[in-house]
Amino acid sequence: MPQPKQHNRTRNVNSLLTVLFIVLSVLWMFPIVLVLINSFKDSGAIALTPFDLPTEQTFVAMQNYITGMNNGNFPFYMSVLYSTLITVLSVALILLCTSMAAWYINRVDTLWCRLIYYLCIFSMVVPFQMVMFTLSKTADNLGLNTPWTIPIIYLGFGAGLAVFLFSGFIKSIPQEIEEAANIDGCNPLQTFFLVDMPVMRSTYISVAILEIMWVWNDYLLPYLVLDRTRFMTIPIHIQFLQGSFGRVDYGATMAMIMMCLLPVVIIYIACQKHIIKGVLSGAVKG
Repeated sequence: MPQPKQHNRTRNVNSLLTVLFIVLSVLWMFPIVLVLINSFKDSGAIALTPFDLPTEQTFVAMQNYITGMNNGNFPFYMSVLYSTLITVLSVALILLCTSMAAWYINRVDTLWCRLIYYLCIFSMVVPFQMVMFTLSKTADNLGLNTPWTIPIIYLGFGAGLAVFLFSGFIKSIPQEIEEAANIDGCNPLQTFFLVDMPVMRSTYISVAILEIMWVWNDYLLPYLVLDRTRFMTIPIHIQFLQGSFGRVDYGATMAMIMMCLLPVVIIYIACQKHIIKGVLSGAVKG
């Protein structure tokens, strides 16, 4: 008798959790669906009835998207280009440098290595607002105010989480594998790139997605650092979708927000299993 009761209790708990997660998923998707619906409505309808579906009177088809891409003095395709360039360079730099740093910290394991590790962890709790004004001046003085150099700043701010996740996974890799590679004639760099890097695939993907979502959607750092007369990312372009006297074109804004969200949402959905696996392996093992 106890076994059927336990089975029923487990089934009820699983059913309750399923309903809970469905509700949470709907709540998470609701803002995205709302933005998508409003991106096909005129600005007046968005202001008066933001939760209603488009009607024959309020539906504007792709006009909001066309207006958003053609609005302002800065071309939208250049904003897409700069956002893509900054995101790709920043994420590639973060993945390469932090994975190698985490590997060195764990394998050398000296007092200085542990100090660097704890400094990386500490950087995760430092608010960006504490350093943003000093950072802006420093970036101008060092010439880090272009899309080609701002990834260095992103490396500094993104290193904490990345080193934490990579370190957690590297601790779970048996050192005997690396010793065997050394016996076969591999130097430390060959050991890292040929032995450890393929094993860390899930962690690489999870860190990459987390950093992509951060860099692609970031507004404040590019706004403070970049010269807005020459360079604009997509979030900055959306901020400047204003008409005369500060009037905001809500339809064009919703359309551009949707175009900014869509690539990240697609990448996240496609790689979500790797994200969960990588985060768990980096945060729990070791």
